[in-house]
Amino acid sequence: MFADKAVTRLTNRVARHSRIRKKIDGTTVRPRLCVRRSLSHIYAQIIDDSSGKSLVNVSSLSPELKAAAEGKTKTEKSKELGKLVAKKAIEAGIKVVVFDRGGYLFHGRVKAVADAAREAGLEF
Repeated sequence: MFADKAVTRLTNRVARHSRIRKKIDGTTVRPRLCVRRSLSHIYAQIIDDSSGKSLVNVSSLSPELKAAAEGKTKTEKSKELGKLVAKKAIEAGIKVVVFDRGGYLFHGRVKAVADAAREAGLEF
């Protein structure tokens, strides 16, 4: 019973993500900020879909974030991740992105990443 529920939840998220990806595309001028979350960690990438390359990659397992996020909640870690991904993007010369929530609801940790990235200087 529980396995079926988990598979259905994953299938629904993947379907939502494919619908989102039909509408948004990361270009060289405006790459895509993609968020992925698991039960324990969260990951963010800035991707140029035209060349198929990841320009910036940060996760809650990154050494620079792991030390800063010690003893914090998952949402607080997500805020730190948003700040770090924005900082790295600006260092790489990326100022404007398209936000890809990955099929997740724009709520909680995903929203925390987006809000923190906006506050740190990314535009989307």
